[in-house]
Amino acid sequence: MGQVVSVVGGGLAGCECALQLARRGVAVRLYEQRPGHPSPAHHTGALAELVCSNSLKSTKPETAAGLLKDELDLMGCSLLACARSSAVPAGGALAVDRDAFSAEVGRLVGEEPLIELVRERVTRIPEGPCVIAAGPLCADELFDAISGAVGGSRMSFFDAAAPIVDADTLDRDVVFEQSRYGGEGGGDYLNCPMGREEYDAFMEALLGAERVVAREFEQADLFCACQPVEEVGRTGHDSLRFGAMKPVGLTDPRTGRRPWAAVQLRAENAARSAYNLVGFQTNLTWPEQRRVFRMIPGLGGAEFLRYGVMHRNSFVDAPHALDATFKIPGTQARLAGQITGTEGYVEAIASGLLAALNTYAELVGAEPVALPATGALGSLVAYATDPQTRDYQPMHVNYGLVPPLADPPRGKAEKRAALAARAREDLRRYLAARRDLFPDGGARP
Repeated sequence: MGQVVSVVGGGLAGCECALQLARRGVAVRLYEQRPGHPSPAHHTGALAELVCSNSLKSTKPETAAGLLKDELDLMGCSLLACARSSAVPAGGALAVDRDAFSAEVGRLVGEEPLIELVRERVTRIPEGPCVIAAGPLCADELFDAISGAVGGSRMSFFDAAAPIVDADTLDRDVVFEQSRYGGEGGGDYLNCPMGREEYDAFMEALLGAERVVAREFEQADLFCACQPVEEVGRTGHDSLRFGAMKPVGLTDPRTGRRPWAAVQLRAENAARSAYNLVGFQTNLTWPEQRRVFRMIPGLGGAEFLRYGVMHRNSFVDAPHALDATFKIPGTQARLAGQITGTEGYVEAIASGLLAALNTYAELVGAEPVALPATGALGSLVAYATDPQTRDYQPMHVNYGLVPPLADPPRGKAEKRAALAARAREDLRRYLAARRDLFPDGGARP
């Protein structure tokens, strides 16, 4: 194939994208600005450097993270093989030796004759077909170019999100359905009622909890609506009780009285399988979020599908700025990685694979990829490209995004096993029907 595809960014998404395109006979020019232009988060010039944890999360097949790995195996993912070859003991998780992992990815890229690695800073959207996988800390000039292409109002400069919890892990003996004042749609919210002593203890824990220490590149001005809940709490002991935790209009069915305070939970999807803590944007560390927020009545055993975060994290409002293949309309540029709002290492790898598949499909005149929404990756893509998605924030794969089963088992473990089995079967069926993209029908590598 004579066409050369530019891939900007030598991280997880960019490297997977380049390798997948080359495997299909497409020449790739892979740009990486490091080490000549280091970012505030990286420490080396190595490809696919892991800048935070060295864990790629669970390998257990019934978990969403484990299911995503199975799906990527079926689609012939390259970087997962690199991760397994550089794995270190981590129980039920896939963790890697960072240096060994980067070295293995670098070896694969270096040995691929169809990939030209260019150590150069990209400051504009390349001409011709391209995939921009430059991450949330890409060059300012490139970020401005992307912003201009999608519209400045469709770029987010801060990730200010509240935690999201699994509905199956809420204590329904405590949590009750009710909108304030019993208004229209009386069960739109779930409520976690607090007594006075519970509120006092919660506030003490909240204000004393460890916060994330922001790097210098995360110290830009915050929007007023993005104030962390703990910072609001510092303005006065009762500030939350008259704000996000106001109990006005609520009646605790256990007592028949209005609670002293209440945390409201709002459904994340139509299936009501995931709920966010309303008004609980936070800068607490993840372990502290688990400790402090589980003090909220009804959340003692809550499983967090996403933790609250607040830091500079440049990402595109994908549902309203990109098409169903993460392409910028009217251009030949497609986005991949964290800049699309797909959060997590393996999710970044998956988005790079998907960008390669859709770019290749476009080059050969094939239909774009439309993964089943019952799967881990398919449901994440559906969420990230659905124009009905509101207040879009970065998200990793989780069962809260997956359509519910028609007749789910009663047990949580059995339910997730059934969801995973359905997802694998649906993906196998889809891959077998797309031999134009998967000549082996989706066999494991």
